[in-house]
Amino acid sequence: MEPVNLPQYQFFSSLEGCDNKMRMVRQKTQIKRIENLAARQVTFSKRRCGLFKKAQELCTLCDVDIALMVFSATGKLFHYSPSSMNQVLEKRRLLQTRNVGELRHPSQEMQIASRNFGILSKELAEKSTALRQMKGEDLKGLNLKELDKLEAMIESGLVKVVKTKEQKMLKEISTLKEKEAQLMEENVHLKQQFAMMHLCIEKSEINLKTTTTRIPASNLGNPIKFPFSN
Repeated sequence: MEPVNLPQYQFFSSLEGCDNKMRMVRQKTQIKRIENLAARQVTFSKRRCGLFKKAQELCTLCDVDIALMVFSATGKLFHYSPSSMNQVLEKRRLLQTRNVGELRHPSQEMQIASRNFGILSKELAEKSTALRQMKGEDLKGLNLKELDKLEAMIESGLVKVVKTKEQKMLKEISTLKEKEAQLMEENVHLKQQFAMMHLCIEKSEINLKTTTTRIPASNLGNPIKFPFSN
């Protein structure tokens, strides 16, 4: 059995202990009502003091006015304000009164925006109704004159649709004709190239036959003699 290195063992043991402590710290405490009355009162006292301390720090750091009021379970009031509770509450009351006045008497910009919104909403409703009627919906409320007007609008729209369709078809036909002419031109060009290649091959075959015919048959089997050969 190998001897245990004590310093190294203590080091890893301490690491394991720190890891266990970190895991315990990371566990979130479930927030729920404290059932024990004494414990609940102690917690309220501690948390209230901490809350007032945080409020005081916020006032000092950021130079703000705070009015903090807390009612206990028994109805007892605890409050904190760095200046005067009444002054802060008066600020709140004046601000609320001003906001209510602005709501009752909106500014000119708000009135214009509201009026424009009403006009746009009315136009949207009219256009939506007209669209449904052009689809053949909501026709019962129309009189004969309105139906004649709707029929004329539909016929005019149909004429425009047919005209646009014809233009699209003519454009597609023109495009197809252009492609057809381009393909025919390429086909003619390929035929010309093929004919030229065929003509060159025929000329090469004729030249080869002519060269073979000019060579005497007697020279085909005899070796070539050089002047200095024995």
